[in-house]
Amino acid sequence: MASNAPEPGTVAAAQTADAAPVASVTVRYWAAARAAAGTDSDSQQGATVGDVVDAAASAHPGLERVTRVASFLLDGRKVGREEPVAAGATVEVLPPFAGG
Repeated sequence: MASNAPEPGTVAAAQTADAAPVASVTVRYWAAARAAAGTDSDSQQGATVGDVVDAAASAHPGLERVTRVASFLLDGRKVGREEPVAAGATVEVLPPFAGG
């Protein structure tokens, strides 16, 4: 029986082996991010915080402008867009807040 798996050593095999797993995570939106998304939370997929945020911006027109200046928390810890995510994690989108 023939296998659909790429031959070891091929470019396709390297891409498959190097691809980060895609996780389904909860995204919580705060302040202006909530207004732009039209919801306080939803579920998105990605391998990194950046992937998840980009998926959210694609799903919610207007959110992209907020994400350009936002900070991100992954399970309560401030992270950058390159941080890997695990299934079941929570990413929070925090736009800049006015006041102290």
